[in-house]
Amino acid sequence: MTGGPLRGRPAPRPEGAAGRADAQAPEERTGTPPTAPGAGEPGAPGAPGAGPARGAAGRLRAPVGSRGNALHAGAWWLWAVGLAVAASRTTNPLLLGLLVGVAGYVVAARRTDAPWARSYGAFVKLGLFVIALRVAFSALLGSPIPGTHTLFTLPEVPVPGWAEGIRLGGRVTGEQLLFAFYDGAKLATLLICVGAANALASPARLLKSLPGALYEAGVAVVVAMTFAPNMVADVFRLRTARRLRGRPTGGVRAVAQIGLPVLEGALERSVALAASMDARGYGRTAQVPAGVRRTTNALTLGGLLGVCAGSYGLLAAEGARYGLPLTAAGLAAAAAGLRLGGRRSVRSRYRPDRWGARAWLVAGSGAAVAALMIHAGTVAPEALHPGVVPPTVPELPLWPALSVLVGLLPAWVAPLPPAPPGPQESSP
Repeated sequence: MTGGPLRGRPAPRPEGAAGRADAQAPEERTGTPPTAPGAGEPGAPGAPGAGPARGAAGRLRAPVGSRGNALHAGAWWLWAVGLAVAASRTTNPLLLGLLVGVAGYVVAARRTDAPWARSYGAFVKLGLFVIALRVAFSALLGSPIPGTHTLFTLPEVPVPGWAEGIRLGGRVTGEQLLFAFYDGAKLATLLICVGAANALASPARLLKSLPGALYEAGVAVVVAMTFAPNMVADVFRLRTARRLRGRPTGGVRAVAQIGLPVLEGALERSVALAASMDARGYGRTAQVPAGVRRTTNALTLGGLLGVCAGSYGLLAAEGARYGLPLTAAGLAAAAAGLRLGGRRSVRSRYRPDRWGARAWLVAGSGAAVAALMIHAGTVAPEALHPGVVPPTVPELPLWPALSVLVGLLPAWVAPLPPAPPGPQESSP
C-alpha cells in the first residue's frame, strides 16, 4: 500500500507553472489588466513622450523581412546598376574603393542565409583576379601609354611583320602598370556591384517579377545568373564534406575531384527545372491580333535600340547631353511594347511582389549615385581620372565621395534579414 499516505493530496505543480500562477495572482486580486510589453518604454503607445514624431520614426524603422514585406528584387538590381554606372565614370582608386566598401557594407547588413547570398565573396576574388590579370597582360604585351620610369625589362620575343604593333616582352614602365591597375580596378568594381545584386536579390523572385513579354528571355537570363551562386554553394558544400572526411581541399587533384560532382549537380538542377516548367505548362501563349504583334515588335525593338544608344552616350564622356533624353525615350517605348506584348502570356502570378516606398528608396539611392557621378564627370573630370603621365597621387574629391555614400541608404531602409532559427529546447 505505497499509495495510501499520498491519497487525497493535491498533485505537485511544476516550478514554471507555480511561478506563472504567482505572477498572475496580484492581477486577479486587484482586477488590473496586464501591462503590454514595452508599454512603459519611451516611445511606446501611451507612454510619456510618445507623440507623432516618435510614431513616424517607428514606422520608418526597418522591419524584419518576411514574405509579405520583402523588398522587390528589381530594386536591388537597380541599386547595383547605379553603383556600376558610377564606377564606369571614374578611374580614381579611392572612389572605386569607396564604391566597393558601400556595396560590401550593404551586403553584410542585408543579405540572408540563402545559397545565392554567399556569392559576394567569389565576385570579390574574381575582381582581384581581373586586376592581376590586367596588370600581367600589360607587362607581357605592352601598352600604348608612354612612360619614362622603367621598372624592369623582360626578354623581348620577335614577332612577324604581319603582327606589327604587338609586342611580347620588352621594357615595362611604371606608367603603363599604373594605367593597367586603374583600368582593372574599374572592371573589378563593376563585377563586385553585380555580385552585390546577386547576393541580395532572389533570382526566382526576380524571374516572377518580369513582364509577361520577357518571360521566355527572363528564364534564360535568370538561369544564367543563378549558375555562379549555385556553383559557389556546391563548391563550399563539397569542400566542407571533404574536410569532415579528412581529405585535402586544395591542390589540382582536389579541384578535379570536386569539379565532377559540381557539374553533375548543375545537370540535375537543369533537368529538374525543365521537368517543373513542362509540368506547369510553360510556353503557352494567347492569340493576339496581327496589328498588335507588329506594333509590339516595333515599339520593343525601337525602344531597346534607343536604350542602347542612350547608354552608350551616358558611358561616353562626350555623349552625356543626348544620352539621358534618348535613354528616357527608349525606356518609354520599350515599356509600351512590353505592356502590349504581355497580352500573349497566359500565366498567372501567385502573391506578386509589391513595389513599395522602401523599394523606391533603394532604387533611388543607386540612381542618385549614378546621376551625381555623371554630373561630377562633366564638372570636374580631373578629380575622377587621376593623371598617369606624369603619375600623380590620387585625391579623394569631397562631394563625389559624399554622393557615393548615398548608396548606403539601403542598409537602413531595407527590411532586416530574418534571424536564423535557434536550437529548440527539448521538453522534459
